[in-house]
This record gives sequence, structure tokens and C-alpha cells, in this order.
Amino acid sequence: MLTMQKLGIHTSRLYNIFISHLHGDHCFGLIGLLTTLGMLKRTQPMHIYAQPDLERLLQPLLDYHANDRLYDIIFHPINPRKHAVIFEDRTVSVETIPLKHGVPTCGFLFKETHRVKNEDGTFGYETRKRYAYCSDTQYSEKIVPIIEGVDTLYHESTFLLSHAERSKEVKHSTAADAAKIASLANVGKLILGHYSARVEDHSLFLQEAKPIFENTILAEENDEITL
Repeated sequence: MLTMQKLGIHTSRLYNIFISHLHGDHCFGLIGLLTTLGMLKRTQPMHIYAQPDLERLLQPLLDYHANDRLYDIIFHPINPRKHAVIFEDRTVSVETIPLKHGVPTCGFLFKETHRVKNEDGTFGYETRKRYAYCSDTQYSEKIVPIIEGVDTLYHESTFLLSHAERSKEVKHSTAADAAKIASLANVGKLILGHYSARVEDHSLFLQEAKPIFENTILAEENDEITL
């Protein structure tokens, strides 16, 4: 919440939240956000897309800390092991990307769509920008057909090659793994992130990824990246 305020992101424009998996670093901040929105007297509904266990875990906290909120929280259960469209409106669609991790996990493929007029006078929709978010995950070529040709791919790169065996043990990826996926999928740009705390110099991730996939950049806290 504090980071959103610092970056000038208006919570009044936040209607949908997508949760990849239920490890703490990916979902513990949610209760703080939801209770703060209640204190700010939000009235618009909030939609949360996640595996079914999240509602069971969050509901007691919401009942205790945000029972007097003025807005509805609507949970949409998803199957992280299945590739499916889980959200769609006139401007964007969201699909799940099954990933390999220690708990059920999926990434998300965001497709920007625009309404266009066809030659026969009818209207349809065309896809423009596509962004794939893949974290947390072990190296898996099974995701390549889903993310093929996306404009931008965010792929976790927790470890360097010097800890490749450790990455397999804990089902994470190296920077080289992420670059291989980007190359196989022929994406436009690769963004690395989710770095291990044991690596202080993040440029080392870039050094390992760029020889495999040149158009690679690092994600750092509070960065604004054009997709």
C-alpha cells in the first residue's frame, strides 16, 4: 500500500488482483491492503483471482479486521495447474500459465485488446500488447507455447549458475534459465526479477542472461517499465 502511494498508483482504479501462489512473499501483503481500503471507505467491489485456499485463509482475518468495510470482496477460484482464460473485458484478457514450484503456482498472460471495425462494417477485437508474468517457477519448457512471441516476459531469476543445483532443489530458476525460455519463446523483451538475497550485485544476473537473450533488463524496486 505504501509503495503504491509512493508511485502515485490510485487504489480507486484497482478492481482486480491476481495471486500466483500462496507463499507468504506473494500474498501476506493482501490483508493489509484490503483492510486499508476499508478504512479509506472504498465502496467499489474488489475481485481476487487465486486458488481456492486463499479465501479460506483470508476470510477469518477479514471478519476480524475489516468486518465493517463498505465494499464487497469477491473471490474467483482458479486452477493453477490449468491453462485457461480467467478474466476478460473490452480492453484486456488474462490467462493462467501453469508453473513448476513447491506449491500450486501459475503465472499470468495479459493480452491488451482493442475494438476494431472490420471491412464488412462489423466490429471485432484485435490483440495488441501481450505481457507474461512467470514467478515463481523452475525451468519448464511447457510454458513456451503459451508465451510464444509475447512483447514482454517477466521471468524469475532467483539464482545464478553457481547455485543451479540449489535452484532445482527449491524449484526456482537461474538467470540463464529465464534467458533460455525467452529465447525459445521468441519474446520481445525479458525482465529478470525475484533475486536471491545472497546475491548483492544484481548485474551478475544480467551478465549470465544477456549472452543467451540480448534484450534482457533487470527489474528493481519502484522501476517503471514500458511493455
